[in-house]
Amino acid sequence: MKTGQTHMMRYMGPLLERVQEGRNRPFVRHQSQGSIDSAPKAYRMFRDKQDHCTKVVLKPWAEQMAA
Repeated sequence: MKTGQTHMMRYMGPLLERVQEGRNRPFVRHQSQGSIDSAPKAYRMFRDKQDHCTKVVLKPWAEQMAA
């Protein structure tokens, strides 16, 4: 995982551990659980800040896991 200018390396491990233990739940406002074909639409939503979108989580494997 790579990020921009942040103290990611200092905080990522402890935060991930808290999420895995169920002590914290990440807030995700926009997700795409369809095929990878939905990625361009999600990117445009992010790029244009539609619905106050600041991040998008793509889950192209979600369909396979549900089957």
